[in-house]
Amino acid sequence: MTTPHKNSQLCPNCRGLISRNETVCPYCGLKNPGSWWKNSGLLRLFQDSDLFLKGLIGVNIAFFVLSLIMNPGGLGMGMSPFGFLSPNNRSLLLLGATGTMPIESLHRWWTLVSASYLHGGLLHLVFNMIALRQIGPLIIQEYGLARMFSIYTLGGIGGFLLSYLAGVPFTIGASAAVCALIGAALYYGKSRGGTYGQQVYQQVGGWALSIFVFGLLVPGINNWAHGGGMATGILCGLLLGYQENRREMLNHRLLGAACALGTILILFWAVLTAVIYRFS
Repeated sequence: MTTPHKNSQLCPNCRGLISRNETVCPYCGLKNPGSWWKNSGLLRLFQDSDLFLKGLIGVNIAFFVLSLIMNPGGLGMGMSPFGFLSPNNRSLLLLGATGTMPIESLHRWWTLVSASYLHGGLLHLVFNMIALRQIGPLIIQEYGLARMFSIYTLGGIGGFLLSYLAGVPFTIGASAAVCALIGAALYYGKSRGGTYGQQVYQQVGGWALSIFVFGLLVPGINNWAHGGGMATGILCGLLLGYQENRREMLNHRLLGAACALGTILILFWAVLTAVIYRFS
């Protein structure tokens, strides 16, 4: 005898409880809500936001460790604290650094994604991961996890694309993607309004101002990527909407799943080609 809970599921679009045999969701009208691709494993990535965020940070840490293992550039060498535990440029290039040199000389357009998972030193990694841990939960709360990751991924691409168009030869870091989350938070605060919206806008606006001031004062900061990421985040916030004016639907989760699949394939390709070139 089939138990009721085994013959029921949540609609992948509206999350209403329905029968697996429904041809149309009675709540939102989605056709064939029980089809396998609408309930695929990639879509289930977005069910546990805390685990997903920890996993995202873990991938950044793993790529940093891998960049050191492949070709360490100066473990603890140099007078600047920003140079502590720094992989050299060859290691970063092999693993997917972006810029005019990798794109124009090597035709590596996929590095617009992979560069967001590489860092030039321990402090570079720590600062970006702290920022991600602070802003990530806010964006997940207001946009949903799938839209958060879409904004993060597209923001990294948008930031590095602007950086490329501006002629930056070699660049890495999660800051463009993090700035996209900041841009989405700015849009949310301004669009929502009210006391809460104003608080979000003012607080996140302070972070944005600090990032640009820091970028002007410290040499080597890619302000083009920061600005491009932030602008992409604002645009994504406008187009995708946030929970209060457009609840997360199947199309948002499909976009997030596409970003996740694309990122996984690109990072796998980056590691594979790096290992082949490094050890062949």
